[in-house]
Amino acid sequence: MKKAIYPGSFDPITNGHLDILSRAVKVFDEVIILVAVNPNKHFNFSPKERVEMIKEAVKDYPNVKVDYYDGLTVEYAKKHGATHLIRGLRAVSDFEYEFQLASANEYVDSTIDMVFFMARGDKSFISSSAIMELTNSGVDVSGLVPSSVIKRIKK
Repeated sequence: MKKAIYPGSFDPITNGHLDILSRAVKVFDEVIILVAVNPNKHFNFSPKERVEMIKEAVKDYPNVKVDYYDGLTVEYAKKHGATHLIRGLRAVSDFEYEFQLASANEYVDSTIDMVFFMARGDKSFISSSAIMELTNSGVDVSGLVPSSVIKRIKK
């Protein structure tokens, strides 16, 4: 069984994230979306809120689970029998960061591989921070995020 972890802050999850997921579930038997927990970073939503939004957004994917973790992703992957980490690339600027992250992860555990999916052109501009900036400016982002996010943003 091929199991992969799809880690990220998902603050909030976007349709771009879901596009990457929809392609990853065709490659892996099971995908765990792993919400990052970092007490030193400011988030718009709590880990619990992010997990709830994601669970609602992926309810039609039987081979997807959602969890959160405050340690190293490769350690989580090892504990859960995952052999791959899924990452999305939107632009060239993402590549440098992801290359460094992949190298650090390989240093920690060389048995866990990174798999990269390129963002589709119509989703390449979507980021969680852009969603929040647009929302705070009064822009309707309902076409960029799942309905579970819209419900939370309106609260």
